[in-house]
Amino acid sequence: QTHLSTQRTAQTRASPRSGSIDMEAFSSHPAPVHYRPFVPDVQRRRGGATRTGMLVTLAAVAALALLSVVAGRTPELGGSIARGSLGANRATMVPRRSMTMSMIPSRSSAMKDARLAAGARTTRFGMFQQSLQYRDFRARSDAGSPEAADASAPEPTTQDGETFQFQAEVGRVMDIIINSLYSNRDVFLREMISNAADACDKKRFLRVQDGADSSEKLGIRVIPNKEARTLIVEDTGIGMDREELQRNLGRIAQSGTAKFMEEFKDSSDAQQNLIGKFGVGFYSAFLVADKVEVVTKKYGGGPQYRWSSEASSMDKFKIQDDNTPFECTSGTRIILTLKDDCDDYLDDFKIKELLRKYSEFVNFPIDVWSSKTSYEQVPDEAASNNTQPGEPPKTKTVAKTTEEFETLNEQRPIWLRNPREVNKTDYTEFYKSTFRAFDEPLTSAHFAVEGQVEFKSLLFVPGSVPFELMNNMFDNSARGIRLYVKRVFINDKFEDLMPRWLLFIRGVVDSDDLPLNVGREILQKSNILRLIRRRLVRRSIDMFKELAQDETKYKRFWDMFGKYLKIGIIEDDMNNKEELAKLCRFWSSKSGNQLTTLEKYVSNMKEGQKSIYYITGESKEVAAKSPTLEKLKKAGYEVLYLTDPVDEFVFQSLRTFDDKEIMDASKENVDVGTTDEEKKQVEEVKKELEPLTTWLKSLLADNVEAVQVSNRLEESPAVLVQGQFGMSPTMERFMRAQASTTGRDFSMRMKPTLEINPRHPIVDSLRSKFVQDKHNKETQNFAKLLYDVAAMAG
Repeated sequence: QTHLSTQRTAQTRASPRSGSIDMEAFSSHPAPVHYRPFVPDVQRRRGGATRTGMLVTLAAVAALALLSVVAGRTPELGGSIARGSLGANRATMVPRRSMTMSMIPSRSSAMKDARLAAGARTTRFGMFQQSLQYRDFRARSDAGSPEAADASAPEPTTQDGETFQFQAEVGRVMDIIINSLYSNRDVFLREMISNAADACDKKRFLRVQDGADSSEKLGIRVIPNKEARTLIVEDTGIGMDREELQRNLGRIAQSGTAKFMEEFKDSSDAQQNLIGKFGVGFYSAFLVADKVEVVTKKYGGGPQYRWSSEASSMDKFKIQDDNTPFECTSGTRIILTLKDDCDDYLDDFKIKELLRKYSEFVNFPIDVWSSKTSYEQVPDEAASNNTQPGEPPKTKTVAKTTEEFETLNEQRPIWLRNPREVNKTDYTEFYKSTFRAFDEPLTSAHFAVEGQVEFKSLLFVPGSVPFELMNNMFDNSARGIRLYVKRVFINDKFEDLMPRWLLFIRGVVDSDDLPLNVGREILQKSNILRLIRRRLVRRSIDMFKELAQDETKYKRFWDMFGKYLKIGIIEDDMNNKEELAKLCRFWSSKSGNQLTTLEKYVSNMKEGQKSIYYITGESKEVAAKSPTLEKLKKAGYEVLYLTDPVDEFVFQSLRTFDDKEIMDASKENVDVGTTDEEKKQVEEVKKELEPLTTWLKSLLADNVEAVQVSNRLEESPAVLVQGQFGMSPTMERFMRAQASTTGRDFSMRMKPTLEINPRHPIVDSLRSKFVQDKHNKETQNFAKLLYDVAAMAG
């Protein structure tokens, strides 16, 4: 008990204000890591030993201080005390700041001086604690058998924790749902119409299940009222009773549609058309409304109720009986009292625009209360007074405004129909009306995918370049794939749905499996999205192949969108490079006025030709005049002329086609069909002209990287070629132009290699001048002139 009390006292500290001992200081000075298992034992036994241990410890401290003063041998006392029952030394005394006058019983000045002297020689508090616990550990280990040690150790105990439910501040959660889930408040109407369509679909299903009369029309009405500043969305659907009002509208993320599908999960007919999923779309009404009221009557009979809530008190709502006239046997009427800055949603033109955008293909008719102005001819009484006998009565045009319901969605979604039932005229009309186009599509692809992912799609190749892409071929705002979920439009700006090299494609995708966020505005990356993207790309390439069977149509397509296919070869990550390469068209040395393909090139290759050769140029005429082609032309090899700056990137990305290596004919060390005998002769000439080539390299060091004897020249005296990893002149000009448009300095120029024709008279003349006097100014100028001629030739 004395040992435990001593340890307890060593872990206390004095309160700086009152002078009393703070027993809670135990927790603020934890034991060293190696000895923490023993701390709970002390804590468990602290109750009975605290008071006695405190007195004994105070007495021991006072005695120690007295001995250190009287004997004057404080340093030597540490070892003897450590061998005593306390197990402490002078380095582990209680710090002076934690000892107060109330801890020393004696009031004499000598005792006070002894206390201060002992405190001054005290060091770290933690070592005193460690020493005591180590002493306690040794005492337990020496006490007897392991069983005895285990008996004295604290027994571990486990207690089951209490389970709690998450709580939420309803007003704050509602604010997050309303103002954070949706980036565009126009979508509130989409959510209202989707809920109404689900209600109608549920009623349709239940009527079929019950065998009830189905003569009552199912539909949706939208009624703006500028005088009352209200917008009404009503349906003739299933309606709700009091319990469903409280559960579906009073419980956040409680989806009535999801619950309905769960009840009828064995019926595919009950689930294939229902849209709702998250249970938060209804609250988007507060994006535009200060007050929302819901009047509803349940299918099958029962009272009519009114649910209401205001934006100023989002944490509560009210349900009451209602007796306002209701035309149908069941249904729901949502009354939105709009905010001051939402007047545009009272305009029937704005409402019709949003409905055509988001809900044009909903299964049930949507009627909008709108005003129409018509013009009719009526007699002009004022002018009739001057009418001559025999003349017809004079009339005037009068504008007549009427208000009536206008049905907006009379067109069925064409992509849901069987392709065998749709003709070319139907596709053309859909293309023009959906994408606001005036041209006719070149071709289309109507298909459905089942398996790992299910979706239906309709793709079009435009008949002309879309207006948005005329100035910028990669303008993201021009994306033309419209994404639908169960016929409800979601977005047409998803970048991951189609690669940018298919930016010109127009079409729709309708899927139930898309991983949308709650606000239905963000398409999350997932394996489903990758599968859809892969299928869309595959079907797009198939459309291009079908077009390629008609040379006239394909030439028109290639002139408009050929560059996109080239970019596709560079950027494709789905192993479609070879397929796209087959669709590309190029000029060649043997194609004349017609473009050729890589497949035709390979089929026309000479016997023994192992590579596909190309050369770049500003035009096919410039490329054809390049001296680097002289040997290839003599051998009868066909050479492709790349006149588009992007072509060189394409071939660098492609590298091979049909297992044939693609090579730039203007690069050094290119095999141009030289025989072994010719190679042997070139090596002999190289050794013979080595002094000349070395001198030329030194003379033209600022302009060339090296000077070599050429095996590709037949008629020209010299030619400039690029190194194996060098940049062609066409590419260099392109990169320099790109750098200038962005305001950057182009500093990637690489020196070419000068190749000379040893059989040409000009080279023979230079060699003679070099042998006579290589330091002669005329000889040097002649060599520089040879370089200038090669540079002009390209």
